[in-house]
Amino acid sequence: MSGLAAGIRLAHFGKRVCIFERHNAVGGLNGFYSIAGRKYDVGLHAMTNFVRAGVKGTPLGKLLRQLRIDRDEFALCEQKRSRIAFGPRGETSLAFTNEFAIFESEIAAKFPAQIDGFRRLLAVVKSFDEVSLDAKPVSARQVVRQHISDPLLEDMLFCPLMYYGSAQEHDMEFGQFVIMFKALFLEGFARPLDGVRVILRVLVEKYRATGGARRMKCGVKRIVAREGRAAALVLDDGSEVTADHVISSVGGPETEQLMQVEPVVPNGLSAKIGRLSYVETITVLNRQPAELGWGDDTIIFFNDSPRFAYERPDAQVDLRSGVICLPNNFAYPEGQRLPEGLFRCTCLANYDRWAQLPEAVYQADKKRWYDAITAGAQRFLPVLPKADALQTATVATDMFTPRTITRFTGHLAGAIYGSPIKNRQGRTELANVYLCGTDQGFLGIVGAMLSGISMANYHVLNGK
Repeated sequence: MSGLAAGIRLAHFGKRVCIFERHNAVGGLNGFYSIAGRKYDVGLHAMTNFVRAGVKGTPLGKLLRQLRIDRDEFALCEQKRSRIAFGPRGETSLAFTNEFAIFESEIAAKFPAQIDGFRRLLAVVKSFDEVSLDAKPVSARQVVRQHISDPLLEDMLFCPLMYYGSAQEHDMEFGQFVIMFKALFLEGFARPLDGVRVILRVLVEKYRATGGARRMKCGVKRIVAREGRAAALVLDDGSEVTADHVISSVGGPETEQLMQVEPVVPNGLSAKIGRLSYVETITVLNRQPAELGWGDDTIIFFNDSPRFAYERPDAQVDLRSGVICLPNNFAYPEGQRLPEGLFRCTCLANYDRWAQLPEAVYQADKKRWYDAITAGAQRFLPVLPKADALQTATVATDMFTPRTITRFTGHLAGAIYGSPIKNRQGRTELANVYLCGTDQGFLGIVGAMLSGISMANYHVLNGK
């Protein structure tokens, strides 16, 4: 999405633009695929940064304005209610909606001794310039602990923000904490009825209308450097193209490999290569989740342990924490709903323990972990009317792993949010090659698109 946004922005100002896409579909991790006639979203649980029409000075408004998109084209429908649930069965819970006052009142009720500190933290968040390209990195844990003294509340604040955008284990850079805090809590969740396909369709149509070119199933194999600049791109088919500027959305370490500025090392022994990856189960139901008693929550962030551990697990999957998404539970227009129920569960995973498995073992492990993940997630949902209710309602399942993430994104080590080292100005070793997307440092779907816009503006249109 960051590359599409950069292409639209540049083409609007008369630049000749070509997007090279290795796959046969756009979107990267925020794409979709089809099995047996069903379309599955890969990455989208919800689009963050939602605000209602008329709210000024927000990332969504800037995105729509810069790409000349009418907000109705995205057809966004708000979440109903989400929760952060901690404890063996979610005994401590904080609900939040797209009305921030709900979240604030929940913290006041559940953590009365912390509410003044939370409000001081909120003032810091609101005053912080999180999109500055010159910001110096600061530990978010360090800043939060100046205001929040209860470790449980601290972990409950970090859990959703980390799961929705952090490439760093245990902590976040404060600017990225602020981006995600505003995106999830001060703004909110929404999605189109038909999911990520709607957003991708709008972007592709805008890009096509500007005259931008696309080469599908045609990736870039190498960036040829001469005198400190990119002189040519060698494509997968061996042909070469030239350009005045190259904007790369494939990731920081991945771009460095294309430029051959660092040696390619086995197992990604570079500090720039991310360690965090996910598995996600997708269960298709023959009824709405509400018919199982799961009709109130849109997204649930859960953790069953005394402390929240956002880290690469030693095992294939870490069942202690994760995210549950029920896409049916958004406020869709009257009379409209998803034709089938969907129940999605996400957990942290270890790429190395999935990467080289023989196919038969890989499929068996997927089945084993699918059962464990879906059973574990149900601890944080209302008890089903019958023990076999979910199994009886299930009509199809799928699961993606760190291997899937690498296939869709090209990210080394299945790093879902790329490198833990972000590059706010998007500069690389070559003067005319720039990064956009997650490794530039703007997070979420809206953040990814704003990253593409910002890098196009900063490096090409404004010539910084």
